[in-house]
Parts: sequence; structure tokens; C-alpha cells
Amino acid sequence: MADENKKNAFKKWTEKHAEIWKFIKFIIAGGGSSVIELIVHMVLLNTVFAAMTTQEITNPTLNMIGINSKGYLFTYLISTTVGYAIAFILNRKVTFKADANPALSMVLYFIMVVFTIFANGWIGSAMQTFAADHNLTGNIWDLVFKVIGMAIPTLWTYPCNRFIIHRKKKTQV
Repeated sequence: MADENKKNAFKKWTEKHAEIWKFIKFIIAGGGSSVIELIVHMVLLNTVFAAMTTQEITNPTLNMIGINSKGYLFTYLISTTVGYAIAFILNRKVTFKADANPALSMVLYFIMVVFTIFANGWIGSAMQTFAADHNLTGNIWDLVFKVIGMAIPTLWTYPCNRFIIHRKKKTQV
């Protein structure tokens, strides 16, 4: 009986606070997909593409987002694709329960991801400059700026996912 009351209380809370609950699920989906992305990234970088990390890339656009070697480029492309694909599926099916056109959702998501990657590169570069100018160095400051850099894109990725990419069809009356 106590378990049933807990389930009912949780269900009532999630219904009453539906938008907060969607945001919590969005953060969990993003965090989970980021962990998997990081694992794939580290495994590929230290095994499959380790030898290619000495092959330098001098493309200013790629360098701006932190890609300086062929090994890192391939690792980044694969791990980022895995992470964003997992986040797309989780958010579409679990977080927002979207039923709008999946092809359109994928195109819109791709556009948002490309924007986010380059915006993150610029944000990261700006934060590194700020940290250096203010002598904010060391592991703690690196962690602080990494968390800030990860949180800032949520300002546009949540609204984009919620209201543009993963929509529900309007019911016909």
C-alpha cells in the first residue's frame, strides 16, 4: 500500500509539474548520452585513432573547436555522432514523446547540433581567454569553466528540442 501511495504521489507531481519533469528528463538524457559519448571518445582516441593524433590539422575552423589532429577529428566525429544520436532518440521517445515528422525533426536537430558545436567552440575559446587574463588556472577552475561551458548551450538546446524539433502533432477536433 505504501509503494502504491508513493507511485501515485510521484505521478501526481509529474502531472502537476509537467514542464519541470520534461526538463529533468532532458537533463538526464543529455547527461547519460554525454557519458556514453565521453567513453566512446576516450576509447577511440586512446586505441583506434591513437597513432593518428600526431597528424596535424591546420584548418582554422576545426582548430577553433579544438580539433588539431586527424586522430582527434575522427574520434570527435564518431563519438559526437553517437552521443547526439542517443540524445535525439531519448528526447524524442522518452522526454517529449514526439510524434511529428521524424525526417523534419532530424534535419532541424542536425542544424541545431552544428550551431551548438560551433557556438561551444567559440564559448570555450572565450572562457579560456577570460581564465588566462584573470589567472584562473588549475583543475578546479578547469572544472568550473567546463561545467559552465556545458550548461550554456542548454539555454537554446532545451527550447529548440521542446518547441521546434520534438513536437507533438496537434489533435484535430
